[in-house]
Amino acid sequence: MKKLYSILGNSQRLDGGAMFGNAPKALWERWTDADDQNRIQLACRSLLVEDAGKVILFETGIGAFFSPKYQARFGVIEREHVLLQNLNAIGYKDSDVDLVVLSHLHFDHAGGLLTPFEEDKESSLLFPNASFLVSEQAWERANNPHARDRASFIPRLQHLLKDSKRLHLYSGENSPILGPDYTFHYSNGHTPGLLCTEIQTEIGPILFGADLIPGVPWVRESITMGYDRFPELLIDEKTKLLAHLYQRNGFVFFTHDPDCCMAKVTKNERGRFTAGKQRPSLQGLFA
Repeated sequence: MKKLYSILGNSQRLDGGAMFGNAPKALWERWTDADDQNRIQLACRSLLVEDAGKVILFETGIGAFFSPKYQARFGVIEREHVLLQNLNAIGYKDSDVDLVVLSHLHFDHAGGLLTPFEEDKESSLLFPNASFLVSEQAWERANNPHARDRASFIPRLQHLLKDSKRLHLYSGENSPILGPDYTFHYSNGHTPGLLCTEIQTEIGPILFGADLIPGVPWVRESITMGYDRFPELLIDEKTKLLAHLYQRNGFVFFTHDPDCCMAKVTKNERGRFTAGKQRPSLQGLFA
């Protein structure tokens, strides 16, 4: 049996229009509040799984590597590395983590791999004993980004991961490091090679939704982000995965929802997917 924790990292405020794509504000303001700059509150949440003596961390959030200038530009709230603090709160240090699974390498999902910003000093790689799992396609994109998403990557991070000799790239359904209880689903709608891991548990499958389904509002099939590369493709990919989970009484774990870390895939009276049995956090859930 696995033990699951939701671990909050540094939080952000980003433009609501960008986060909800072509959905008008009159619609999305029913789901969340915006500040006077039209920004909405977002979490950067990781999932920690204790499984047969292994400590597995799904993503690391945005971290605290940005200089004050870029911290303000990207709406990062806290200056300290919140993920490390919250790992400590459940009895772990970054050196205790055996595996870090990265859905992709955008800075708000992988920046927490780096030490906090210090003036006149380059950030270094945390998690000294962990293997890092990334999809081959996501790795290729990070190293050869398009002009549209170049600013979403941290070039130094790719070099550090490669130099660590602990980087593992995948394109298949499973990883021998993780084992058969972890199945990879790939999505290209948000960014090429987005890796969404399905975890088999006693309560049903749990999908780490990453930026395919970043929070409760995005469970709605038609809702996408302005940051998504191919929104129509993303809707098709999301709908297929939600149907797969619904048929098996599955759940989605959310990285960016400030209030909900996990919900069961349900349907409403009109047959549309909804987020049921919402959990604000996982504090050592046995599953």
